[in-house]
Amino acid sequence: MSILDKVKNFTAAKEIISLGHYPYFRVINSEQDTEVMCNGKKMLMMGSNSYLGLTNHPRVIEAAKKATDKYGTGCAGSRFLNGTLKIHIELEEKLARFVGKEASLVFAAGYMANLGAISAMVSRDEFIVTDKFDHASILDGCALSPGKMLRFNHNNMKHLDSVLTNKVAGNGALIVVDGIFSMEGDIADIKNICKIAKKHGAGVMVDEAHSLGVLHKTGAGVAMAAGCTDDVDLIMGTFSKSLASVGGFIAGSEKIIHFLKHHARSLIFSASLPPASAASVIEALKIIEEEPERIDKLWENTDYMMENFQAMGYNTGRSCTPVIPLHVGGMMNAFKMWKQLDEEGVFINPVVPPAVPPNDTLIRTSFMATHSKAQLDKALEKFEKIGKNVGII
Repeated sequence: MSILDKVKNFTAAKEIISLGHYPYFRVINSEQDTEVMCNGKKMLMMGSNSYLGLTNHPRVIEAAKKATDKYGTGCAGSRFLNGTLKIHIELEEKLARFVGKEASLVFAAGYMANLGAISAMVSRDEFIVTDKFDHASILDGCALSPGKMLRFNHNNMKHLDSVLTNKVAGNGALIVVDGIFSMEGDIADIKNICKIAKKHGAGVMVDEAHSLGVLHKTGAGVAMAAGCTDDVDLIMGTFSKSLASVGGFIAGSEKIIHFLKHHARSLIFSASLPPASAASVIEALKIIEEEPERIDKLWENTDYMMENFQAMGYNTGRSCTPVIPLHVGGMMNAFKMWKQLDEEGVFINPVVPPAVPPNDTLIRTSFMATHSKAQLDKALEKFEKIGKNVGII
């Protein structure tokens, strides 16, 4: 049997392509804004993670240009060796202050931050305890760790307590959860997670990828919003959403960050964050501090869309954030809705198995501070028309 047989036998995607229902790897040939150019036509962007609308902000673009002029396009090495620039140190200091921690460490991607931190922090005979809805990057970090992964039912504090009592039983454990869950759009019960962690002597790590720029009046995320910053040991964040670039970071105590600098393999053995990306994030942080009304506008748009979706009869599940999933049932419903919305000029993201159960597929929408009411109303008109066409509402 050839190792390439699996390649030859993989036909599912080709079959969907042949039916004209393939929604992935769509090519956008414009900036990531509330409207984009996709396949030669203008579309309303209702599926971007640029929650504060900063990816095309003139100041962010100019900061990236200046950093490139000064430092070049790349670092030609890892942070551990020749790839640490002054701008990385500046960014790490600003990120630590932003989330209320002593120090932070920047990685080339948010995915790499989770891989590096989790695999380094949890040793053999120790445990990683994860929510069943945690992001794939957390699960992959667990797979690279020599420790054992245990899972608890989504946001179920009774089950979390039971897992720690019966399966961890006094051994070292790190609880790792998303701040905002990227598919369901609900928020981790961080306050009670921290209480249970303290009871069992466990550490807590929060992936704030979707909650930075969204939760708390400063945009510092779920830990700050819940008043639990001091009780959360590691805060992870990405730059590819509200912070208008690419990359990621871990924040924590000076001792934790010092440890990760010397043990996180995804930091030590990969090239460091390009200077333009670092400068973009620094400028985005400045704008968030200077323009807190962006967060207010994001929530105004979120509340407006949530109220209208629910009034139409859509099932939005547990969502209470700018990530609003529309539960549409079977997989063909998701593909039909995507196809018809695409034809009507609305860009959304269908979510199908294995990311979700076979009969609970999603149309995942997400909203930005920079969406105008006219754009939202136009999108709502399409969602109502097509939801009725497909028989969802």
